[in-house]
Amino acid sequence: MTMDYQREREGKAAHDPRRGLTRCVYVPGPVIVGAGPSGLAAAACLKKKGVMSVVLERSNCIASLWQNKTYDRLRLHLPKEFCELPLMPFPENFPTYPTKQQFIEYLESYARRFEILPMFDQTVERAEFDRSLGFWRVRSVGLKKEATEYVCRWLVVATGENAEKVEPEIEGKAEFCGKIVHTSSYKSGGEFGGKRVLVVGCGNSGMEVCLDLCNHNAIPYLVVRDSVHILPQEMLGRSTFGLSTWLLKWLPMRLVDVFLLIVSRLMLGDTSRLGLNRPKLGPLQLKTLSGKTPVLDIGTLDKIKSGDIKVRPAIRRLSCHTVEFINGRKENFDAIILATGYKSNVPSWLKDDDMFSQEDGFPRRPFPNGWKGESGLYAVGFTKRGLLGTSMDAKRLAEDIERCWRAEAKHLTAFACSISPQS
Repeated sequence: MTMDYQREREGKAAHDPRRGLTRCVYVPGPVIVGAGPSGLAAAACLKKKGVMSVVLERSNCIASLWQNKTYDRLRLHLPKEFCELPLMPFPENFPTYPTKQQFIEYLESYARRFEILPMFDQTVERAEFDRSLGFWRVRSVGLKKEATEYVCRWLVVATGENAEKVEPEIEGKAEFCGKIVHTSSYKSGGEFGGKRVLVVGCGNSGMEVCLDLCNHNAIPYLVVRDSVHILPQEMLGRSTFGLSTWLLKWLPMRLVDVFLLIVSRLMLGDTSRLGLNRPKLGPLQLKTLSGKTPVLDIGTLDKIKSGDIKVRPAIRRLSCHTVEFINGRKENFDAIILATGYKSNVPSWLKDDDMFSQEDGFPRRPFPNGWKGESGLYAVGFTKRGLLGTSMDAKRLAEDIERCWRAEAKHLTAFACSISPQS
């Protein structure tokens, strides 16, 4: 694409009332949508290969989920060696399980080291491959509603698995007189001291929020709607995740699951007696098939055993101060916290029916093959395997784009030589 073409496109865009564009920008490298850990990892790996990229981020900072939508006491649930991004380890003086603030500091240092400068406050509304041009057209809108169309050869989707919060519909929700908040807005249990709080969702976030509420003298109740695997964070002096990864090198997943469940029973006891029934599939098999992560216990289970946290079944309906559960029991609560997770938002802006499912916004092809689509489309951070999966995706797409980059550069050089005057 020539600069004349770019200027022509800019002129048309500025006067096209249908598209509402103010300018059109040609990007010689990839456009990366999202400046969370996945987008940063992709940009760094590309830069290491000599391929420059443009990173678009709808928020005003990198890793906005971590900076703006996580609670204060959050720590990484896995040891730091399993959470580092490519090309840069965590500082040696960081603890095994870094705090939220330490992880944010790590990401900011990562962006500085690789000189990644995202374009903030740019919400991508639409991305579509223009087959007549052979390029992607990515439309973003800024804070003042000014629109820009980026034209690029490669598009990297890095908005992640947790782009939008999930809030379930509960009968009578509008009637509830207390506070209802999603964990994306929860910071600390300090504001709930002395109050009866119902936490909906028994994943890692729900369990940790309950523990935080206990530590701030609130009275938490935990809604457990489905079966759940709870494992100790560490086994036999090692992290459970690290031990599982090591065992999988030598044993089939089914046997590793059996081992994890036996050790968990010895360390934690029978969780079904507490209203926490385990799924029929083992924790690793369930994670592989459905993406459902086992809970790594950091002290919540002891609070459930002591009665400081009480377990309740699914909610039937709400009224002004009362929650009715599916077993018919009714209790009063001052607040409800929805630890109901997040979802991908890719189908809302990416106009591609082949690579991503329209139902859940994840790549259709299962791990480890979901990182590459057609026509220069890539994904990073959709593996349901945390930052380890993110690193794998980032390295693969960087290698693939570099090959395409060099092949196209070689082709252009040969073309230029063929039309140059003979000496």
